[in-house]
This record gives sequence, C-alpha cells and structure tokens, in this order.
Amino acid sequence: MSQTDEIEDSSAPLIEHLTELRNRLIHCVVAFIIGMVICFTVWNPVFNFLTSPLCSAMADRGQDDCGLILIKLQEGFFVAVSISLLGGLILSFPYISLQMWRFVAPGLYKNEKGAFLPFMIASPFMFFLGATFAFYVVTPLAFNFFLGFQQAGTLVGEGGGEGGGIAAIAFQGSAQEYLSLTIKFIVAFGLCFQLPVLLTLMGKAGLVSAAGLRSVRKYAMVGILVLAALVTPPDVITQVILFVVVYGLYEVSIFLVGRVEKKREADLRAQGLWFDDDDEDDVEDEELDDELLSEFDEDDDDKGDKA
Repeated sequence: MSQTDEIEDSSAPLIEHLTELRNRLIHCVVAFIIGMVICFTVWNPVFNFLTSPLCSAMADRGQDDCGLILIKLQEGFFVAVSISLLGGLILSFPYISLQMWRFVAPGLYKNEKGAFLPFMIASPFMFFLGATFAFYVVTPLAFNFFLGFQQAGTLVGEGGGEGGGIAAIAFQGSAQEYLSLTIKFIVAFGLCFQLPVLLTLMGKAGLVSAAGLRSVRKYAMVGILVLAALVTPPDVITQVILFVVVYGLYEVSIFLVGRVEKKREADLRAQGLWFDDDDEDDVEDEELDDELLSEFDEDDDDKGDKA
C-alpha cells in the first residue's frame, strides 16, 4: 500500500466525523428555530409572566399602574425577539443536549459514559434551580430596592418657598431595559449554580482536589463577595443572600469532590493499584536496596573473574 492510500484511509474517518457533526449541528439549529417560532407566537403571556415580580413589588407600594413603555418604535418587536431567543434556547436545549451526547458517546468508554452522563443531567437542573431562585427570590428584592427611590411630587406653590414645589420621581420603565435586567439576573444566577457541577467534573478529571479547595476557601469567600457586589443591586440583603447561597454551593462542591476522590481510591484499591505514602516509601526503599545488592553482586563477579 502506498503512502497516498494510507493518508486517504486515515482521512476517511475524519470526513465521516465532520459529516456527522454537520448533521448534528443542522438538527440543533432547526430545533432552535422551531423553539423560537413557538415562543414568538406566545411572547405576550411569557412577557406577562416575566413582569409579575415588578407588578407585585409595585402593588405592595400601592401603585396600581404596572405599565412599561416603548421608548423606540421598534422596541416592542425586539422585546418579542429577545423572549423568542431565550425561550427557543430553553425549549430546544434537551434536544441539543441529546445531539451532543449522540455525537460524543461513541468515542467514550463505558466507564466514561457513566461518569459524563450525570453531569449532562445535573447541569440543566442546576441552571433551572438558579434561574428559579433568581426569579422568585432575588428579583422581588431587587425591584423593591430600586422602586424605593421614587418620591411623590407636589403642585407648584405647595412645597414651600417662593412658588417652588417638590419634583416627583416616578417609575416609567422601558420594556426592553426591564427584560434585559431580568434576563441578566436569571442567567447570572443560573451560571452561579453551575459551580458544584463544574468543580465536581474538574475533580473527576483530577484537576482539583478537596484539600486544594479547602486551602483556598478564604480566597473563594472574597471572590464570592466581589461576585455578589457585581451581579446584585447595592442592597445588603440581596448581596448577603447571594453570598450565602454561592458559598453554600462551594462547600457542597468540596463535599462532592471528596466523594469522587474516595470512590476513585476505592476503585484503585480494588484493582491493587493504590499505594499509600508509607507503602510508596517502602517500595522506593526496596528498589534502592535491590539496586545496591545488584551493584554489590556485580563487583563480586568482577573480582572473581580477575582472580
């Protein structure tokens, strides 16, 4: 067989993989477009659902008008498109994950499939949990904090002074800005809740250890405090809630990584491939003794040959 034939044979599997990847991507794009179209037809109920925390916060303050305005002529259309993009991704995500799994799974061993599949299930679940926490806990607190900067105005001449009055500060929010802020909260907390999944997967790959995560615990606390200050409004209560939740997830990650390490150690012990530190020292001492004895025997052989 010539070298050209060998190159063509080796390139054939690559072409097959690229073809399969293209087909999988086409399926994912089609599923995403179908999800977008479905959400575009029902964007009004979805928008009403997303504005419920704002309306509840305004109702608690005695404000019955929960209207949002369109600053630009095309803003309403882009609100519908934004909802369609987010909803299409959510609806098509299970199918996209399935396509990813079918593409990756044939190249994995049985134990690798068993290790990787739980993370694919846990990741969307934790994102949904974080998004739910953001929508039902964080956004009402944040909106209540922001609405606290309103003030009632007075007519000219009623505020005292020479014909002066008190200017009213009332909320007249943009629909696009409100939707953007709400989506940022949902996505940010959904990603924060991926921390146990990410660290456990890294522990499974041997990139991090439970002892290492414990040793940087104080730095993690500072990082979580900075994160809480960046992704939440300047409200102490909201920041404390986020810090407690994310730090709790960090501790859960340490526990999960520790379990992964114990399971790996048990498997290696069952296969006879695990050595404790003392056992490793004994093995090294025995190897050193064997080397010294072999050198001593070689010297005796050399002396015998000379004699």
